[in-house]
Amino acid sequence: LAAKGPKSVDTLHRELGKVMWDKCGMSRTREGLDEALREVRDLRQRFCEEVRIPGDGALNVELEKAGRVLDFIELAEVMILDAREREESCGGHFREEYQTEEGEARRDDARFCHVAVWEFAGEGKTPTRHVEPLEFETVALATRSYK
Repeated sequence: LAAKGPKSVDTLHRELGKVMWDKCGMSRTREGLDEALREVRDLRQRFCEEVRIPGDGALNVELEKAGRVLDFIELAEVMILDAREREESCGGHFREEYQTEEGEARRDDARFCHVAVWEFAGEGKTPTRHVEPLEFETVALATRSYK
């Protein structure tokens, strides 16, 4: 193993968690999501240079954990990309730019009544977003009030 950097896997994992909590958490902004995307991509670049994995190639819990954290970094990037695409507030996705004067979520069913999935486009490339419209036959879409 040649991973002899200055930072533990746990330290880099916490860095990722802080970025996601602060900028892609419950309340989001386009500016914060743009910053988060830059920071997560930077963390991906730094990870292999800065990570320290003690032990050898035998059963190695830290090596296994490092692989999972790299997966989390990839997932974080897709989550941020998807949150940036959704220019509305709905359910657990709240964009500060898309709220009513009373601070309630402002949906945009005309543009975002769909499911989205992201397709891996290759290492170092931005994934491709695919959407499929949702069709409701029994219950009509409506904005809920939590007041």
